[in-house]
Amino acid sequence: MNKKLSDTDTPQKEHGTTASYIIGFILSLVFTAIPYYMVVNKTVSGNALLATILGFAVLQMLIQIFFFLHLGRGPKPLYNIAFFVSTIGIILVVVGGSMFIMKHLHYNMMPHEVTTKLAQDEGISQVGGEKTGACGDIGANHKVVIKNGKASPLHTDAHLCDTLSFINEDDKVREIAFGPHPEHQVYGGEIELTIRKGYPKTLTLNQAGSQLLFHDHLDPTMNGSFTVTP
Repeated sequence: MNKKLSDTDTPQKEHGTTASYIIGFILSLVFTAIPYYMVVNKTVSGNALLATILGFAVLQMLIQIFFFLHLGRGPKPLYNIAFFVSTIGIILVVVGGSMFIMKHLHYNMMPHEVTTKLAQDEGISQVGGEKTGACGDIGANHKVVIKNGKASPLHTDAHLCDTLSFINEDDKVREIAFGPHPEHQVYGGEIELTIRKGYPKTLTLNQAGSQLLFHDHLDPTMNGSFTVTP
């Protein structure tokens, strides 16, 4: 004889109640009104305002998911929630990491410097009769040998479109940065040169200047300078 199951005998209700819908609706209105008020009345500004809006947007998303889409009410609720949280976490890591990288590159390298580096890598000295800032003909090569934490020679005199090779004979990795520490500068489109023992890096000297500084970002006591004349 079959027994008829009532609504209370179901393993788990997958739909919300009237009260839960009302609560979700009220919370949605509240979390919409608060950032609107902050924007209209300019209670905060800049990055603080952006972070506040993003925070309330996340809260709105959670309200929609739990009160209206009923995440956690279906079969295997913990599994669904864990999967959802993991997915959101991966998205945040990817998006956040991408934004960090783009901000870092934009902060350290301006658009014209990006163009100069690309042109130098491709050997494009002119486009449509206009110079790109890259060298077409490469001149003499100068070497800076890093050994026992010291650069030799300490100063190099070179001409425009010569090259400067950094050779690391120490076991530790060197991160060659330009300008004084910690206010690094960009030279020829290069932000940093990572140099390991046995793997030298060569820099094309496509910007003239006197007493241009370089140093190891990880060990600023290792430093030197070079001059590039036209």
